[in-house]
Amino acid sequence: MERHEALRKLLYQIDGAGYGAYKRLRGAWAFPDFTLLVDHVQGDPFASPSRLRVRVPQEVARFPRELFQSRPRRISLEDFLVRRLAHEIPRCTKGARGSGHSGRFSVVDFGQCILPRTAVRITEEAVEAIISCGLPAAGRRILGREAEAMLLTELPELVRRALLYTSLDPEAVRRHVECGEDAEALRGQLAEHGLVAFVAEGAILPRASGVSDRPLRTGAVPFAPPESLAVTLERPNAGPIRGMGIPEGVTLIVGGGYHGKSTLLSALAQGVYNHIPGDGREYVVTRREAVTIRAEDGRFVCGTDISPFIQNLPNGTDTRCFTTQNASGSTSQAANIVEALEVGAKVLLVDEDTSATNFMIRDERMQALVSKDKEPITPFIDRVRQLYQELGVSTVLVMGGSGDYFEVADTVIMMDAYRPRDVTEEAKRIARALGRPRKREGGESFGTIRPRRPDLASIQPRTRKGKLKVQGSRTSLRLGNYTIDLSRLSQFAEVGQVRAVGYLLAWLAEHGEELGTDRTMASLMAALEQRLEEEGLEAFLPARYGDLAEPRRFEVAAALNRLRTLRLRDAAL
Repeated sequence: MERHEALRKLLYQIDGAGYGAYKRLRGAWAFPDFTLLVDHVQGDPFASPSRLRVRVPQEVARFPRELFQSRPRRISLEDFLVRRLAHEIPRCTKGARGSGHSGRFSVVDFGQCILPRTAVRITEEAVEAIISCGLPAAGRRILGREAEAMLLTELPELVRRALLYTSLDPEAVRRHVECGEDAEALRGQLAEHGLVAFVAEGAILPRASGVSDRPLRTGAVPFAPPESLAVTLERPNAGPIRGMGIPEGVTLIVGGGYHGKSTLLSALAQGVYNHIPGDGREYVVTRREAVTIRAEDGRFVCGTDISPFIQNLPNGTDTRCFTTQNASGSTSQAANIVEALEVGAKVLLVDEDTSATNFMIRDERMQALVSKDKEPITPFIDRVRQLYQELGVSTVLVMGGSGDYFEVADTVIMMDAYRPRDVTEEAKRIARALGRPRKREGGESFGTIRPRRPDLASIQPRTRKGKLKVQGSRTSLRLGNYTIDLSRLSQFAEVGQVRAVGYLLAWLAEHGEELGTDRTMASLMAALEQRLEEEGLEAFLPARYGDLAEPRRFEVAAALNRLRTLRLRDAAL
């Protein structure tokens, strides 16, 4: 390992040379307080930036061990440091210097959630951060003196400000770490209290806009739990907290338009992740196994057993192993539910506005006009209680247009001017007063979930030229030569999770036999998630990347299910 002064000398030597001479920077460089590792050098100033790692030994960083002694604390501390790096970059670096990405430092994009990311890793030995760097050039000629300022002046200052405990506000660090730990503790108490979710008193649920996950700062109504649903849970750091518990079973969220129904459901959907202090939703927690379900016209479906919801199609298609390149709203919603159940979903989050109407309800008048032998769809209303009673799967459903669901609900919450009211008894009274219930359809049992065995060779993550290709946005994932449409999957919190899904699928295609060659989709995703938790994303990557965030198994499975090259080994009976 050469010392940093040798790096300075090298930058002087290559000043004005062609951009390719920057390749000589690759390797490790010893600075007084940290080690700089240049892992990747961009091919030209317009390519993706170079990738740097800085490793600060704990003798220098001096983070108290108590701040990262458990997984929730470590993840929260790493999240804090990522945000600190992003905060300090514009304050201690000059920024753009020349062509393309020249002169710019950056870290992974992030939102309001605290997620396991690859950008920062902290251990008892060191703090390590991955930083993107646009090495400066004029055209395609190296600006060596500008690179010297970046790497030997700005970078050490950035490390000092963002990665040394003595440079940070200890109270802010502690608050961030404890917030993440407290949220995780609240989520851990849900099952023992018979709850699927908890919304803290005083929470701010609305977001700033439809394209921002930041809290609404003015005009938001703080959440106030109805007394009948109020519960107090314990936090290891901040003490008891009161809020609304949403019980297991079937819960309806009703109310007029623009009264906050979908906002509450959205908060519950993102409650599977921890949130930063001050977000407003930091103590809105939902069981990790909660999955948002919606209709998804046009999606690819591969060998899914949708027979609990759809049977006896006029064309004779076997719905026990249903495959289509272009699913309808009802068939896609049926597939989405069954696929979520297949990989362990225990809570379904459903909004009437994004559902197929004929999948959700068939009222008494329609039953009278169109007999059951002419209707292949068993509506969700006739399966929702069976899901809970037979499989232990709860449902939280936003419903504004059909009171028939009153008869199958355990709890009915009305959002009234953004404030929740428990109207369960009133809803049940109305249902009884309006006469006999609608005729149930579909039989007395939901049935079992028929497992599938994916053929991992069908994933195909490499291009026709043999290059591994993973590109992600919030709405799509490019894997090899194929694009997976993710636009209807709302529980991706950050684009880094999408990119991580791509690398996980690529790993499954090329190394999945390490998890077993004959696994079902459920066991494959469970084994993948366990290894993720034990070893981190780095165990699945071909190189060290800093722009990834850990996804849940549900999003990994959802992406795989939408990959149009997917094939099955067989249907596991």
